[in-house]
Amino acid sequence: MADEPTGTEPAALYERRGSVAIITLNRPRALNAVNAALSTAVGTLLEQADADDEVRVIVLTGAGRAFCAGADLKALGSGAPLEADGHPEWGFAGYAQHWISKPTIAAVNGFALGGGTELVLASDLSVVDEHAQLGLPEVTRGLFAAAGGVIRMQQQIPRKIALELALTGAPITAVDGLNLGLVNRVAPAGTALEVALELAAKIAANAPLAVRESKAMIHHTAAYSDWEQDVWDQNAKAMEIVFTSADAQEGPKAFAEKRPPVWQGR
Repeated sequence: MADEPTGTEPAALYERRGSVAIITLNRPRALNAVNAALSTAVGTLLEQADADDEVRVIVLTGAGRAFCAGADLKALGSGAPLEADGHPEWGFAGYAQHWISKPTIAAVNGFALGGGTELVLASDLSVVDEHAQLGLPEVTRGLFAAAGGVIRMQQQIPRKIALELALTGAPITAVDGLNLGLVNRVAPAGTALEVALELAAKIAANAPLAVRESKAMIHHTAAYSDWEQDVWDQNAKAMEIVFTSADAQEGPKAFAEKRPPVWQGR
């Protein structure tokens, strides 16, 4: 396991591999439990990645043997804040309520119960190590999954199963998560980041503007019926943005010329 960061080391690390940004929770001795420093670091790095035109996908993972063990109980016990400095609106870990225009993938490398599962729920896609478990055990400690767990779980898996997880606090395996639709890929032990990067590469190969608008449409229209006019109004706005873009001209042209497209993101 990696050493715990000293006072001079960041609570989250940033790396860019081609068009994919990797944000790594960096409190391994605390199992990447969330305190204010981690929330501030993650939220700031998300902003950096979202503003970088070279970044097309963001992957979130953890240092050491855990993905995220949830809130830092020592910080909570001392009355210290957990939110990002100056940005409480970013939510848990600077991530749970932080809208990012680019696709996000949780690469769950290890322990992820509680707050770690809530980060999975807040991500667009998830890749989970075959030995990792997911779940919301908060009720077993007199709490509830207030960082989006009870809100998002019912949106992403059948409601009765979501209720069972939230009310019993029982964990599920990565394979269970895959079967329920909560997990996109189950990775062989120790390869969650590698598998997540493979998935990210498939997304990053596509037109970035079209990808961003597709993500926004899916999230922003999830609660609507497909017969409501608001849905189609939003669809029309997205169509205007995407179909009149330079990339929309480049895609068919590249296909006709039998060459890879060169996307401009505009």
